[in-house]
Amino acid sequence: MWPGTRGSQRQLPNRAARAPSQAGRLAGAPGRGTLEKDKPPILGLIQRGGQVVLRMLANMQQATIKPIIEAAVAKDTLVHTDEYSIYARLPAWGYQHKTVCHGRSEYARDEDGDGFCEVQVNTVEGFWSLLRSWLRPHRGISQDKLPLYLGFFQIVHNARRRGKALLGALITGLVA
Repeated sequence: MWPGTRGSQRQLPNRAARAPSQAGRLAGAPGRGTLEKDKPPILGLIQRGGQVVLRMLANMQQATIKPIIEAAVAKDTLVHTDEYSIYARLPAWGYQHKTVCHGRSEYARDEDGDGFCEVQVNTVEGFWSLLRSWLRPHRGISQDKLPLYLGFFQIVHNARRRGKALLGALITGLVA
């Protein structure tokens, strides 16, 4: 159990967290990834305790992420992000928005004093760790193939099954 969490705390169905990541971030030029730098940005949307959506992007601009967010997240959803400026227009797009400031070493915040950190992006940060660990053995993934790897990982993660149960879920998904 992590500090600031409650055992079996049920999250509201309209909460989502997001954060950008660069898959398999390796030593290299500092800054955000781009297709030109062979570090394509990946947008991850995840509902706490729910589904994940992954998309490789051409760039990290508001015009690029808006249609993805609108297709995956219901309006008026409370969205938690870091303070990256790309998310500044979420309220104008019809979403509630709260941030944590990693630059000030803030990773979670208890806003109402009940001991539960309501504002945090730890769900998506933990997901990036899982994705990096899964991609690491697949060194040298081309940008053409990366969306396929991301799609497969998204399906496996959302199935929430392992071993033979996962195989059954994958087959069911193929024939449905």
